[in-house]
Amino acid sequence: MPAEGNLGASAARIQAALAARGYSCEIHELAQSTRTAAEAAAAVGCAIGQIAKSILFRAAESGRPVLVVTSGANRVDTAALAALLGEAPGKADADFVRRETGFVIGGVPPVGHDRPILTFIDRDLLQYPEIWAAAGTPFAVFRLPPAALAGLTGGTVACIAAPG
Repeated sequence: MPAEGNLGASAARIQAALAARGYSCEIHELAQSTRTAAEAAAAVGCAIGQIAKSILFRAAESGRPVLVVTSGANRVDTAALAALLGEAPGKADADFVRRETGFVIGGVPPVGHDRPILTFIDRDLLQYPEIWAAAGTPFAVFRLPPAALAGLTGGTVACIAAPG
């Protein structure tokens, strides 16, 4: 891991965004990829469910971005998400993700986006004493208590995990 103060630009941006919200933590930049939940869990030595995956959707009718922060053990129940949105969620391509968040797929953090994004948080994340989230690149993560996530993101906690 780089020495403190030597973070890459994207990871430093997340650290600054967290600090601006009154949350101090250590960003970990790793040699191995954390692009997928499985890679992230292996890299930090936690259960896959403790990985907070940030998945961006594009609302089908309005085109607005919608961020879902879900447990790495879960898939998103798009019907439940549609009920919360009032419209169907659609797939967001890499260009849309980059344009709306300022980050690449695999490194999208729950905070620090270019503009505010409607955010929903998977209730299943709350069962863990700590979770790990992307910190702006596919190689950077940070640890936090799941209860802090709603306050940091302005997100709504909801049951959005797909059954099964």
